[in-house]
Amino acid sequence: MRKVYSKIDELHIESANDKIIEGCVALEGGAFRGVYTSGVLDALMLNGINMSCAIGVSAGALNAVNYISGDIRRSAIINLKYRHDPNYVGLKAFRRNRGPIGFDYVFQDLMKEVPFNFDRFFDERRLMVAVATSLDTGRSKFFSNRDIDTIFKGIQASATMPFVSHPVTINGKYYYDGGCSTRVPFKWAMEHFSKVIVVTTRSEDYRDEEGDIPLTKTIYHRYPNFVKALNNMNKRYNKDCDYLDKLVEAGKVFRISPSKTIEIKRLESDVEKLGALYNLGLRDGMRAIPALKEYLGIK
Repeated sequence: MRKVYSKIDELHIESANDKIIEGCVALEGGAFRGVYTSGVLDALMLNGINMSCAIGVSAGALNAVNYISGDIRRSAIINLKYRHDPNYVGLKAFRRNRGPIGFDYVFQDLMKEVPFNFDRFFDERRLMVAVATSLDTGRSKFFSNRDIDTIFKGIQASATMPFVSHPVTINGKYYYDGGCSTRVPFKWAMEHFSKVIVVTTRSEDYRDEEGDIPLTKTIYHRYPNFVKALNNMNKRYNKDCDYLDKLVEAGKVFRISPSKTIEIKRLESDVEKLGALYNLGLRDGMRAIPALKEYLGIK
């Protein structure tokens, strides 16, 4: 029998209310660290905080899908119930999608098995943006639910890890994980909205080790711009985190980050650890609600 989270039967999908708050939630990636974000977003939806826009990178984009669709707990159920389904993570996924994650399974089979609110997701009042990275330019490419033909491929590209996956082809161009160029997409959010909520999957003081990534030039020698983006990724991330600290201190953005260090592997297989991570996000999100409502100017 496939391993599932021991308390999975306590999780049920319910719909968020239909009230929309003008603003954007910007979501960091981090593979299965993104289960933390699932908890935070469920806390927001349970408290009626449904922002008009969600922009996400990698796992953040996958979380953004279910936030914009208003499907409370759907992200958690997928990761806590289907983590050990080989169609989702494993050999069958690799055969179908040439990478460790089965995006075809997520966007086709699971859309039927785990109900998804398509009407709300494509409601023109709600904007969902996925950040991917162009293999040719090394720059961020933004895909949105305004284009029904590319959005799900864009989300797949946003979460497709280099080195272990083939790139995703969209309109003849190749794309990889959005984190290669933008790991926390708060700058885009600030360019378009005055109220921005940032959810990270690292603690506020976390900074990454800078320097070139081994084998990057060897594997991607035909794409020098992408090599440059990868090798500057951590330096850019650290600089963005420093800037984000200043924005939070100035009250320009609202940040929710893990209240304790997350010890989760990128493709974590321990569903009990993932369940604990979801609950940490839910608790952190709930604790943030009073201050968040004050920031948003709502009661």
